[in-house]
Amino acid sequence: MKKTISSIALMAGMFAMASCSDFLDQESPSSMGQNNVYNSTYFTELRINRIVGDLMQDRSYSQDLAIVWNMNSDVELVDGLGDNAFNTGSERGNMNYNLSPNWTRLNDTWKQLYATVEDCNDAIAGIRSSELLNSEKNSDRLAMRRYLGEALTLRALTYRDLTKFWGDVPMKLEPSSPDLSNAYLEKTDRDVILDQMMEDLEEAIEYLPWADEVAGYTTERPTKGFAHALLAQLALTRAGYAIREQAKEGYETKQGYSDPTYPTQRPDAATRNALYKKAAEHCYAVISDNHHSLNPSFENEWFLINQLVLDKNYHENLYEIPMGLNFASELGYTVGVRLNGITSKYGFNNSSGKMKVTAPLLYSYDKNDTRRDITCANFEIKEDAGVTKEMMLKNAPFGIYVGKWDPRKESDEWLQQNLKTTSKHMTGINPVIMRYSQVLLYYAEAMNELAGPDGIIEGCTLTARQALARVHTRAFADANKADAQAYIDNIPANKEAFFNAIVDENAWEFAGEGYRKFDLIRWGILAEKIWEMKEKYINALVAGDYPATLYWKWADAAQTQIDMSSVTFYETGLTDNDALALGYCTVKTNETTGEQTKTVNKVDGFGKSSVDKTDDSQVYTNLPSISSGLVGKGNPYMGDNMGDGVTVKNRYIMPIGASTISASNGKLHNSYGYSD
Repeated sequence: MKKTISSIALMAGMFAMASCSDFLDQESPSSMGQNNVYNSTYFTELRINRIVGDLMQDRSYSQDLAIVWNMNSDVELVDGLGDNAFNTGSERGNMNYNLSPNWTRLNDTWKQLYATVEDCNDAIAGIRSSELLNSEKNSDRLAMRRYLGEALTLRALTYRDLTKFWGDVPMKLEPSSPDLSNAYLEKTDRDVILDQMMEDLEEAIEYLPWADEVAGYTTERPTKGFAHALLAQLALTRAGYAIREQAKEGYETKQGYSDPTYPTQRPDAATRNALYKKAAEHCYAVISDNHHSLNPSFENEWFLINQLVLDKNYHENLYEIPMGLNFASELGYTVGVRLNGITSKYGFNNSSGKMKVTAPLLYSYDKNDTRRDITCANFEIKEDAGVTKEMMLKNAPFGIYVGKWDPRKESDEWLQQNLKTTSKHMTGINPVIMRYSQVLLYYAEAMNELAGPDGIIEGCTLTARQALARVHTRAFADANKADAQAYIDNIPANKEAFFNAIVDENAWEFAGEGYRKFDLIRWGILAEKIWEMKEKYINALVAGDYPATLYWKWADAAQTQIDMSSVTFYETGLTDNDALALGYCTVKTNETTGEQTKTVNKVDGFGKSSVDKTDDSQVYTNLPSISSGLVGKGNPYMGDNMGDGVTVKNRYIMPIGASTISASNGKLHNSYGYSD
């Protein structure tokens, strides 16, 4: 029988084999009757694995939701500026907020997310009707409760994503009827959806174990800690700003960058305080339980992610979607340190082109912050005369690679395959949906709102300042931790100053991971921070803060690896002669005569651009095009204002795809000035 596609494409997701051993080679229960499936713990688990298979698809977390759809923020941007930034038929235009309902990816991702919803609804209904849920056999009852908790949590995650991208969307909480009588639905207010998902998560928390508390419940499955943290995230989102299809009575309208027809609003103060309290309590449940903690080494946190190794010591990553080498995940391929061409050391090249970070981000880090060089990879790896070398990028202020995903750190198994392959193969790197450092910063934010930087509330004994200190000081070596703590201690004891410190820490900790855009949205400062990034870039050029030339030293005797601590990011007055005298050079020895020659290691730095050169592509072409659909095509140096020429202010929401609307039986329509 041919499938009918409903208005929200609620068709069952294809059963995709997941990557880890827990999800491999599973028999599909689709041919079995509903009662038989959910009266067997074995087949019920297979049904949950089918939901995980949904998350592994390209239009879900293998590619789109882990990389592309999380841009642009003030620190991350999609590659492809200038004319590319206005191409409404590709991600390059759409992620610069030049959005069009005719971008076909909108329909594909919508379908995939609602396929996941449908599979979750099927599992939830099936488990609730199962006799095993109330079985006298304790092991069966507990297993079915855990599976119910997983399905509820994954549905909440999926609706989180749907509302992030589209705002108000249809909410469907039951399986589709054979006659599709409940398939064509109108939009539901996102606040109603978030309230329902928080209620579901309260239930799921009761059923789920902590990570590794029960055999098989690793951080590749939804656990109690993740459900707590996701609920806290939804509470903070619910308390925050969002652009609305129409003004809501009793809500506060944002001052400044808000559209008169589609206002950016948040709930009243009393509602917000209740939501902040909820967020703080659920974060504190994770913090106080001690199943999760920070890996003392930020570098090791990312080494393990690249190695496909679950951290069972600290459980810093509360939930990772399991992918598996060669099965799924483009992390490390379309985002990460660049392999520019086939190399003898690492094999087949990657693209690493979708997401970049910026020079203002790089310069915002403290010089001793270990996160800077892990996050900002201002170099690429190339083959030079049969030798694989790291080479600095030339004046790429908006083209710095995201170093968190790094082929130099990937597993030996990946390396051996990449040396042999002649085409792209999936890295298997798990997308991390929630990290413990997020929990600490969410907690700091909520506590700051409720009690200021140094106060506490009943039931929560950690202050906001103490939580922030844990994240910040972790990023510094032992020799620099006192200075890092001094930075925290010196943040003024008022809510506004402390909130600004949280916003900064969020960038330093999470740049490239795709979380920041949505935090900036709920804080009501997405457009403002993007415009501020442009101003910082211009101001640095005018002040001469960026060196026109970058010099570096080699870290190894073979002169193939850059010593990133030696790069002259902060030296604006060096000459080539100075650099040679200081050892910023490549030394070659003549094998016959033994004579040595020295060649200075240098490339054009960010300061090579100038506001005085009206044909400078970085200043007058690339900069104005960044996020132009949200903040306008203006240039701060030219006296332009944020939002000049923008159709709808603060329109970060995606339009519903044209094909989705045409198949909706008239139930769905676009808003925010988008056409159908």
